[in-house]
Amino acid sequence: MLQDALQFLLRVIFDLFASALWLRFYMQWARVPFHNPFAQFIVKVTDFAVRPTRRVIPGLFGLDLASLLLFLLTETLLILASLWLAGYPLGLAGSSVLPGIGLMALAASLRLAIYICMGLVLIQAVMSWINPYSPFASVFAALSRPLVAPFQRIIPPIGGVDLSPLAVIILMQLVLVAPVAGLERYARTLVW
Repeated sequence: MLQDALQFLLRVIFDLFASALWLRFYMQWARVPFHNPFAQFIVKVTDFAVRPTRRVIPGLFGLDLASLLLFLLTETLLILASLWLAGYPLGLAGSSVLPGIGLMALAASLRLAIYICMGLVLIQAVMSWINPYSPFASVFAALSRPLVAPFQRIIPPIGGVDLSPLAVIILMQLVLVAPVAGLERYARTLVW
């Protein structure tokens, strides 16, 4: 029971920090203006880790590779800590399980990034109905635009209702069910 509580706490802490790192990377990729309270919060939460890492890993083509690397590293540390808490013999397993752990971390990172993107699309859709003039509305619209815009070109609004966020969420769920879940299963076979 204590092990489950520790697993839960680790997952919450690591996933919240990893989410902030992903959002920092994604906001820069999507060219979201950083002069808003949401972006400033993300920057303040992650700055202690991203700034020193940027000295070693510079950006490339305008992408914040330091945030992306820290995002993947955070998920890898979470996988290692979870395996250790579950009693997995990391010391005895040797380096042969490293590819499996790396793939598990990649799958966990993809899953978390997809869930974050789904949440952004959902928040933007709800905000557009409830309070489109909120100070955060423009931020979430900019964050969801790269995901929703291709579908908006294909799916016309029906009765004034934009169904493209629904299509994005369905497609992301399919990605979670097929490739990401398959990668997780394969990674587990390499570790166990």
